[in-house]
Amino acid sequence: MIGIVNYGAGNIFSLTSALERLNIQYGMINQESDFDLYEKIIIPGVGHAGAAMQKLTESGLVPAIKALKKPVLGICVGMQLITSYSEEGDSDLLDIIPVKTLRFKEEISHKVPHMGWNQIYPENDSPIFSKIAPGTYFYFVHSYFIEFNPKFTAATCNYGIKFSAGIQKDNFYAVQFHPEKSGEAGEQLLKNFANL
Repeated sequence: MIGIVNYGAGNIFSLTSALERLNIQYGMINQESDFDLYEKIIIPGVGHAGAAMQKLTESGLVPAIKALKKPVLGICVGMQLITSYSEEGDSDLLDIIPVKTLRFKEEISHKVPHMGWNQIYPENDSPIFSKIAPGTYFYFVHSYFIEFNPKFTAATCNYGIKFSAGIQKDNFYAVQFHPEKSGEAGEQLLKNFANL
């Protein structure tokens, strides 16, 4: 059973629809005691990392998230939240994985935001990328990216520069793309997470 952190900054409908298609049971985490009800946790998010961090702080759930020993999956802004810092809003974040969230600079000569399908390349044998081949396409929508650090990178993507499309540290996993909008490959990733 997966618990979805419901802090007012997630596109939860797309995610819950994908989990329902896969017959994966889920529920919402609205308060700290709800974490005890689930074996795995997803932190969704869309929009502005700084604003999302403020909402998460106001929810009172930050200490409980940082203390989690269960598998956790951050998606999109949910991924950015578990990094240490974002240039978006000059914001300190959860600092669970010590990498930074940076803005795509105009000199990359690609349109910003990075929007649409792009290829990812799994690294470091992360279990959430099991059965996902190098070069598989996933759906992205973002203007900020996670700096590449080989120690924590679970998958890379190239959009003018190489960045981390997936990161991992201990029980925390995260992806920049939207698996819930990425067809069969995204469903495979969600299944992999559910089966950890």
